[in-house]
Amino acid sequence: MTFTDTLLFLRAWLRGPSKIGAVAPSGAALARLITRDMGPRSGPVIELGPGTGVFTQALLDRGVPAHRLALVESDKTFASTLMQRFPDTRVLNMDADYLGITEPLFGIERAGVVISGLPLLSMPREKVLTIVDGLFSRQLRKDGTFHQFTYGPRCPLPPHELRELGLEATRVGSALLNLPPASVYRFRRRRSVSLAI
Repeated sequence: MTFTDTLLFLRAWLRGPSKIGAVAPSGAALARLITRDMGPRSGPVIELGPGTGVFTQALLDRGVPAHRLALVESDKTFASTLMQRFPDTRVLNMDADYLGITEPLFGIERAGVVISGLPLLSMPREKVLTIVDGLFSRQLRKDGTFHQFTYGPRCPLPPHELRELGLEATRVGSALLNLPPASVYRFRRRRSVSLAI
């Protein structure tokens, strides 16, 4: 994490505190945790709210090819920074809630993994449900997984929302060295739910 990245985050947070969940980029411990099950065969991968690209770099370090990464970033300054830092990835300057109505980002091949740095706890619940439903109905393949970190003490999708979306959650672990400490959850379709994709 550089001073420039921290400054970018602070400015973005001041512009829109509800859109930016932290005043500084995620740390290396959280990046390792959220990407630990990923590698060259995980792709294609969609990253939501990549900010300055801490998780993006961790994915590349784990062998995910850059051309198999789609970075969805609503903040124009962050999107521009990502294009400069990761020119071989696909950067989309758009809001994640459009993913349910746009064409799949990788065409006929659906994403195997979505990683999210979105501040789900500070977003309107209807928007959260729209984003998650759009990922599973339009972007992820049948066995695809959605990985989300949270600063909260519990799963960012409560049981009634998981039931409504037909998902199950697994707590992957905690990054206590992150500032603030964070936990990572993995979401997938419930085994009994069968969707044709």
